[in-house]
Amino acid sequence: MIYFVEDDTSIRELVLYTLNSSGLQAAGFDKPSAFWKAVDSSVPSLVVLDLMLPEEDGLHILKKLRSMPATSKLPIMLLTAKNSEYDKVIGLDGGADDYMTKPFGMMELLSRIKALLRRTSTGKESDQVDIGSLHVSVLKHEVTVDDVKIELTLKEFELLVFLLEHKGMVMTRDQLLNQIWGYAFDGESRTVDVHIRSLRQKLGICGDYIETVRGVGYKIGGSKT
Repeated sequence: MIYFVEDDTSIRELVLYTLNSSGLQAAGFDKPSAFWKAVDSSVPSLVVLDLMLPEEDGLHILKKLRSMPATSKLPIMLLTAKNSEYDKVIGLDGGADDYMTKPFGMMELLSRIKALLRRTSTGKESDQVDIGSLHVSVLKHEVTVDDVKIELTLKEFELLVFLLEHKGMVMTRDQLLNQIWGYAFDGESRTVDVHIRSLRQKLGICGDYIETVRGVGYKIGGSKT
């Protein structure tokens, strides 16, 4: 079940019709209070969330969902009229898995929702991913360097795990955007660069494991194990 929180009746009804007619069960809510009541009864498989809502803004809802054990790993897409890069960074770093701006195409929205469901419903992940003195526990969401715990944002963690799972393979910026953020906009590749730079700094001596392939993207090679 997909929950869609949107106070605009016309948008809400159109999205719900599209999802349900495409074989995806969906329910809509015009107010956060109704949404929270539904979550208490049944946790959905994905949430599509507007930012500007009555009673409670979408970022606050996002923060609460990420803080609750039952919904901490719930796939969440933000669907909003706020389209500046700052708003996108705030939303994505706040824990959103995808960010789509209004006006939007229904087919693109449907495609992104399906892609997000695929990414988050694939089989069990291997828990431990290591290289040299860098150790990552996927299930515990923990990263250590020389047994010292490193605090990463959600996107930094997902980026690191994805590179480790494809060790030795060069990942382009577009691939990383699509896999980690679920979107690809012209000029947005710097989002990846900013997160890579921050990730390297936090990893300290293990930051060099992340190699830049000029003009292409990034990889974690096996030569420094």
